[in-house]
Amino acid sequence: MAKVCKFTRRKNRVRYQLRQKAAGRVRLSVFRSGRHIYAQLIDDTQGVTLAAASTAEKTVKGDVKNGASIEAAKRVGTEIAKRAKEAKVEHIVFDRGGYLFHGRIKALADAAREAGLAF
Repeated sequence: MAKVCKFTRRKNRVRYQLRQKAAGRVRLSVFRSGRHIYAQLIDDTQGVTLAAASTAEKTVKGDVKNGASIEAAKRVGTEIAKRAKEAKVEHIVFDRGGYLFHGRIKALADAAREAGLAF
């Protein structure tokens, strides 16, 4: 099976499970590229993005040496948790997309949990 096809199947499976268990909570969606990592807080009931953070932003870019590192993912996790508190969001569901839960994805999730998000 092609790599892209496996990724798409995993992504659809994760999104289906999130819809079943979300119960109206905001979704923390993560996108990982070769150079950066992006995180968004999405309210699916209204269809709006409440907050976003990435290593491509000037505030985060200056703090990290490389946008594709675990340290950068931790920085994005703390930044998205801070912005979630500003948007008065505490309980979320974590949408890892089709990515496996290790490396940068896990670092971002752990940093967000430590900064106060509950999921």
